[in-house]
Amino acid sequence: MDAMDCSKLYAEDVFTIKTMRNFLSAKANLSLMDTIIKRTNLDPAIADEVADAMKTWALSKGATHFTHWFQPLTGATAEKHDAFIGPDREGGCIMQFSGKELIQGEPDASSFPSGGLRATFEARGYTAWDPTSPAFIKRGPKGSTLCIPTVFCSYSGEALDEKAPLLRSMEALSKQVCRLARHFGIETTGKRAYVTMGPEQEYFLIDKRFYESRLDLLQTGRTLFGRQPAKHQQMEDHYFSAIKPRILAFMEDLDRQLWQLGIPAKTRHNEVCPAQFEIAPVFEELSLAVDHNMLTMEVLRNVAEEHGLVCLLHEKPFAGVNGSGKHNNWSVVGPHGRNWLTPGDDPHENAEFLTMICALMKAIDAHATLLRASVASAGNDHRLGANEAPPAIMSIFLGDQLTDVIEQIEKGTPKSSKKGGIIKIGVTSLPLLPRDATDRNRTSPFAFTGNKFEFRAVGSSHNCSAANTLLNTIVADALDEICTELEAAVAAGKEFNTTLQSILQKIVKKHKRILFNGDNYTDEWKAEAAKRGLPNLTSTPEALKSFIAPQTIKLFEKHGVLSRRELESRYKTFLEAYETIIIVEANCANTIAKTMIIPVAIKYQNELAAYITSVEKTLAKTNSKESKKLLKDISEQVEAALKASRAIEAGVEKGNIEKILKTMSDLRSTVDTLEDLLPKDQWPLASYAEMMFIM
Repeated sequence: MDAMDCSKLYAEDVFTIKTMRNFLSAKANLSLMDTIIKRTNLDPAIADEVADAMKTWALSKGATHFTHWFQPLTGATAEKHDAFIGPDREGGCIMQFSGKELIQGEPDASSFPSGGLRATFEARGYTAWDPTSPAFIKRGPKGSTLCIPTVFCSYSGEALDEKAPLLRSMEALSKQVCRLARHFGIETTGKRAYVTMGPEQEYFLIDKRFYESRLDLLQTGRTLFGRQPAKHQQMEDHYFSAIKPRILAFMEDLDRQLWQLGIPAKTRHNEVCPAQFEIAPVFEELSLAVDHNMLTMEVLRNVAEEHGLVCLLHEKPFAGVNGSGKHNNWSVVGPHGRNWLTPGDDPHENAEFLTMICALMKAIDAHATLLRASVASAGNDHRLGANEAPPAIMSIFLGDQLTDVIEQIEKGTPKSSKKGGIIKIGVTSLPLLPRDATDRNRTSPFAFTGNKFEFRAVGSSHNCSAANTLLNTIVADALDEICTELEAAVAAGKEFNTTLQSILQKIVKKHKRILFNGDNYTDEWKAEAAKRGLPNLTSTPEALKSFIAPQTIKLFEKHGVLSRRELESRYKTFLEAYETIIIVEANCANTIAKTMIIPVAIKYQNELAAYITSVEKTLAKTNSKESKKLLKDISEQVEAALKASRAIEAGVEKGNIEKILKTMSDLRSTVDTLEDLLPKDQWPLASYAEMMFIM
């Protein structure tokens, strides 16, 4: 494919700024550009013209319907389709789309989770157009739909979605970054700061026939049973290896469809575990990056199905091997257009950079439990702290060079900086490579990687909005406190640079416990973290309590991101979702055990008993010791499975989540043991070896 073809392919199905110019008047185009770029309020006077332009463009793409595309608290996206068609009052029909229909919709909100924000009988919910995220075309088998990104709120204006709080947090952070920028002499009039984000999306692919043979994957997205195969990821031969032809064909189609939607998919490769892969985009402004990631997950599933595959986005679809995350690469661009997380040749000389580093230290240390809560889910509980995933203990990795500078700040004014130096490859035919300011620490939940921080605890199925809303808000709060102290000191006649140095020094002394450059997976770090007083919230229920802590409510209300009622609703919604998932998994596991596993085991047990009886009757002196031991082992496991099954039923009846989790683990242990004892041709479930290696 030549460059011209690629250019035509990219953003073909997106109502881009470039496309707008071909459909809007110059005046309307300039007004809408201000709304998109400068975040000014939309001029109602141009709404009808913009709507008509969108309709005309969408019709040229074969669209017959439009929908307000939004992100409710289900973790997925939602849409209700309406046709453009309307009566012309002359017995015919016309294609029409008004400014009112563009700007606001009213989907029935009664069945969406609200956590008590509204009663079930209060059905009104409103979608409101987000013009900062471009409309796009979603193609179906026989037509297309115009999708308009929106926020979703209740009749009283409270957020029922993930995007509204995200946009609010972006404004809160921009306000504080611009406030700090003015202290550095940066012009902020008519300008704003913004966050960029690039989510590295991990996922598994398995053959559709295996997926359809497993009730657990169909109903829960993960395997509730499965014996680890002899070979899985221990050889480390899948990571970055040559991509199999069938998978490459899938990836090629995936890239093309993503590019058509304006999603800048850049990198594709095999991940650590067999059947695990990753796709990463070029960084974009945060809200658009979130929209694009939600679309990416949908396209991943759709393209996989076209290739006879199934894309698994669960955080831990297979036990005992790597889970899947979504590495959330976060950075801040100031009102002058420069990334404030990009250090200079000597990072300690860059006051903006160091102030942001210290603000992040302060924010994450002060709100570590809240950061953990932002990535809490039933799926992620299986992943955090296991294999390649970061632990549930929140800490920051800065690398040797920045840590050295931070330590100097603590002691006084920095005098020197460790240089990056040179890495010698050791082969004379290769050139010397410059050393980056930091190495990579794949065990850290929040690692500095040169010009951004990589928050690695976000789950693969998660909407990135929650984590980024939290990050934006806590950093905005840290900057607010820094600016408030700076302003008071300067107003009292103190010198700016000396005051800033003093403020950063106090932050480092108070919050340096959050820094850790070592191996986050070790038991030694757990002990050290406990000694430092860092929280280790290993389960979703205890993490979610942070949402309703008094300091959390004060924080979010202070910056206008979430109200007390909105925070309480999220706590209830996410806790209910967690408990529901656990109960669904328990019931599914019990169904598989009782209707598929135990009957097969009993059948084989009877066959084995009959065989032993027959052999000993025919050959009187035959020693059937090992056969009897096998029979005994199977019998014991069947009894253990029946006992665990009854315990699960009791736990579900009482709603005892802790007991359910324990008994599900017991049931899994015995079922996985049975898989090792029963003949392959009688085992009713596709094996791990089949799912990971056959495709």
